[in-house]
Amino acid sequence: MTRQSTNHIFLISPAVFYLNPETAETNVYQLDGNESEEETYHHALGEFRQFQNMLVKNKIAVTVMEGERACPDHIFPNWASTHIMPDGRRGLALYPMLNANRRAERTPAMIAFLSRTYDTVLDFRAREEDGLFLEATGSLCLDRVNKVAYAALSARTDAGLAQEWADHMGYELLTFETRSHTGKPVYHTDLVMFIGTEVAGVCFACMTDEGARQAVRARLSRTHEIVDLTAAQQQAFCGNSLEVVNADGDRLLVMSDAAFRALRPDQIETFGRFFDRIIHSALPTMERYGGGSARCLMMEMF
Repeated sequence: MTRQSTNHIFLISPAVFYLNPETAETNVYQLDGNESEEETYHHALGEFRQFQNMLVKNKIAVTVMEGERACPDHIFPNWASTHIMPDGRRGLALYPMLNANRRAERTPAMIAFLSRTYDTVLDFRAREEDGLFLEATGSLCLDRVNKVAYAALSARTDAGLAQEWADHMGYELLTFETRSHTGKPVYHTDLVMFIGTEVAGVCFACMTDEGARQAVRARLSRTHEIVDLTAAQQQAFCGNSLEVVNADGDRLLVMSDAAFRALRPDQIETFGRFFDRIIHSALPTMERYGGGSARCLMMEMF
């Protein structure tokens, strides 16, 4: 039976962490600071350990591998996704990354580890040679139960490649354009929206086309209650959340402290009808220098 969420999360512990200059052009949420690279790494490692401990404390299975020093964004595993295929196999998809030092994140050791459990059912890595990019569940926000994929188009998310993915995986695809607070597109879909089993959080305000906005709302509302996120909440990483299920069968919503603080009481009340609890952890260094938050840290293991 297809399920929306998993109880097993794959994390990559940082070997290094600093503002990645290769990604800064497209990731407008990366902000430089006055810390040294060593201080930034120290704070990020502490945040990572607290986040990992929070998941474990809440009875979520966690697998951790060590990142590479050549990869400042290795903590954000946007290069692979896992799936339960229609024939029951566990499938692995591998993706083309826009930036060279992000391509290096797909280490042979990590792919070999995942290949012990998963069959590679889709490998788009060679599409980098064509200048086409699609960055896993950063680019594709998946309604796994209803087989619908949502994609915010950007330099990192090609419409044609997203359609190829959808055709191969048997998904309906809805795409849309976005505008961030800087005027540039939002670099990843998982900053715009998240989808749980019965509820979704979406920032329609950053979608630029009214027709696409209405199409996304209409399709999602057929199966989910929708919580509208404001542009300010999107900027606070409220959309960068993920539903997980723990060993007790509790349904949890994972986000950062900043995202949780940005939610209104009525939104928290709504989420309370669909989740046993919201769990959150402080990720200020990762959010500031990496431009990513809680959902970006987690690869779901199905």
